[in-house]
Amino acid sequence: MKLRLPATAKDIRAFLASLDWETLVQQVEHEMQAQVAIVGPVNAGKSTLFNALKGTQISPVSAVPGTTRRLVQERLGPFLLVDTPGFGKIDGVDLARIAFRSVEPSNLVILLLDGAAGLRQTDRDLYRKLVDTKRPLIVVLNKIDLLDKTDLPHVLANLEGKLGADVIPISAKKETGLANRLFPRIIESHPPLAVSLGRALPAYRRQAARRLVRNASTFNALVGAEPVPGLDIPLLLSIQVRLVLRLAAIYGRAMTTRSAKELISTITGGMAFRYLAAEVARPLPGVGWLVSGAVAAAGTWTIGQVAIRYFDSERSLTPRQMKRLYRRLLHRRGVQDA
Repeated sequence: MKLRLPATAKDIRAFLASLDWETLVQQVEHEMQAQVAIVGPVNAGKSTLFNALKGTQISPVSAVPGTTRRLVQERLGPFLLVDTPGFGKIDGVDLARIAFRSVEPSNLVILLLDGAAGLRQTDRDLYRKLVDTKRPLIVVLNKIDLLDKTDLPHVLANLEGKLGADVIPISAKKETGLANRLFPRIIESHPPLAVSLGRALPAYRRQAARRLVRNASTFNALVGAEPVPGLDIPLLLSIQVRLVLRLAAIYGRAMTTRSAKELISTITGGMAFRYLAAEVARPLPGVGWLVSGAVAAAGTWTIGQVAIRYFDSERSLTPRQMKRLYRRLLHRRGVQDA
């Protein structure tokens, strides 16, 4: 069975016109409404982490336990980050009840533990309660700057063994581990957060964009390797369209249906799916499927890279420049146009 794929700019535009653009845009807008709750014991450094992520002093920071006695919410664009009071009682006030109000509507919960205080029974109880909420959960050990470097591996191993969960070591005060450990884990735990985080936090924008491209490329590699002919094509193209819309959202670029169609068809031109047609049409079991998956991943990665550079350049790249960039990057991935 020979597959027929969009092989010209005209074919690509026809496919794009058939998509339900309103639904696609609504899905991206929904992803921009994600919420993260930072919870943990008193004086674990939640406010410091909150401020470090935002890059400004918003939540009050103090060495006195229980400084935060109410929910401190800061709107980061469409993204709501919540710094909560510590789990414990201060002056007879049950702060845990206040903090749990932010957990229920959150898409992701960050449990921040105090590295200088060690793991306490109340921390274990808190962890189990958060697990019971069924919300995606990340356990973070703060204040590693106060620990001896030689002791840190043992502290982490002990903590992970007692909780039965991976623990991310950071120092919110020194901003250690935020970009290379915490941020990637947040996106892995709840991928739609890449859109809201990238848009709201300019310092992490490029990192979020690259993570989106990598996720889409990996997924399309699996889709492209599907042995049943024809089933993968609509899904492959739809994922690539969603990728461009998400990247536009990260960079805060309003994308109308018309502008999105023009951008995607310009990037791919007549090249993107010619090579895909040549490869996916191969009916060779095993090797052919692997080749098809690799080609689908390469095409998706290249589209994403061109889109990132387009938005990075404040949309100053011309259609000719984008097509040349697409061809050059595609060739670097070892894929030739048909």
